[in-house]
Amino acid sequence: MIMESGPSTRAATGGAVALWALTRAALLLCVFKVVTLPGPDVTSDVSVIYRGWYEVLRTGTYPLSDVTWQYPPGAALAIVSPAALPFLGYASAFFVLVCLCDVLVLGLLLRAGRGEGRSVRGAWVWVVGVPLLGATSYARYDLMVTAVAVGALLAGAARPRLLGALAGFGALLKVWPVLVLVGTPRGAATRRSWTAAAVTGLAVTALCWAALPGALEFLTYQRDRGTEVESLGALVFQVARHFGWDGGVLFSYGSVEFAGPYVPLVSRAALALAVLAFGWLLVWRLRARELTAAVVPDAAFAAVLLFTTTSRVISPQYLLWLVGLAAVCLTVRASRMAWPAGLVLAATAVTQLEFPLLFDQVVAGDPVGVALLFARNGLLVASAVSACRVLWRATVPRREGPPGGGAGLISRAAAVRRRATAR
Repeated sequence: MIMESGPSTRAATGGAVALWALTRAALLLCVFKVVTLPGPDVTSDVSVIYRGWYEVLRTGTYPLSDVTWQYPPGAALAIVSPAALPFLGYASAFFVLVCLCDVLVLGLLLRAGRGEGRSVRGAWVWVVGVPLLGATSYARYDLMVTAVAVGALLAGAARPRLLGALAGFGALLKVWPVLVLVGTPRGAATRRSWTAAAVTGLAVTALCWAALPGALEFLTYQRDRGTEVESLGALVFQVARHFGWDGGVLFSYGSVEFAGPYVPLVSRAALALAVLAFGWLLVWRLRARELTAAVVPDAAFAAVLLFTTTSRVISPQYLLWLVGLAAVCLTVRASRMAWPAGLVLAATAVTQLEFPLLFDQVVAGDPVGVALLFARNGLLVASAVSACRVLWRATVPRREGPPGGGAGLISRAAAVRRRATAR
């Protein structure tokens, strides 16, 4: 058991740093191909796709004819960031920058874990969670985005403008960081943070739109995406094709998707489920009464879990978002999100098994591949339900019984007995 003060805290911090160094060295060996693991080459997204976008962006335009460009305009900053290390090749520079973002997150979490009521558990979640996803963690720009979201949440309600500015900037990198604002305390904190997010987002969008043509082209390509083979909805077809479903898989919009009868219907159902999930968030926001600074990371974690689980695409790197937000939640010793965070870590470990190690079996619909998908997606659903349940119970007051119901009858009977006793 990790104690939260004195020498034990220092020992836990030292242990986290040592394990971080060990596991990240292993990740770097993988992405630099000193060690080769089974499955597809996860670094090809950087060396081929990202590098191709980088070359196009250098010409002064977004990749207008590339349907795999499905990201907000600020993503261009992540793609061109390796230019900051011109003495390295593109892929090498990218991996080094991701590693620097990784150590930045660790430092922020360790700092946040100090003091009264704080915990180093959050740092340990990050240290363990990133390598559970494997080399994919360093071969996508999602860790950079997660670093921005973690910074925003740790700024918290104490610095609402910084929280909002980072959330707005993060949203221009990959949309989801805007959800860190869902639980901000009502009043000045919400006004300042949401205003800062809007101003930052509009400013960055305007700059990108003025600097390069096609800044908003991503909206069309994102709208046309289908049901990816790893998503929750894809389980329908993973099972159905064993019972004569006349469809298959194809590479489309940068991922492996199902194609055939009823696929559009399932895709629309996923969108409807996402709408229902965000409807729940809206109801929660309106009903919640205990919107304190401590609620902000818990609400963000629950919201992004809903966003991820209901998505038509659950790419492996999405788990990094959840690991980062879970880590922020657990920097608070009294956090109620320990169980959902544990489920996310388990889902992250299963994700590395289904991609890249056994991805061929997932695509082929082999029993092992399908079982892994059921396990991973089931863990995500369980984590989302658990996190939302905890969030609701902690912030929404319980309703009293109806006046004419059992509770009303009991209270009236008690009042009668009290009056009789008084006489």
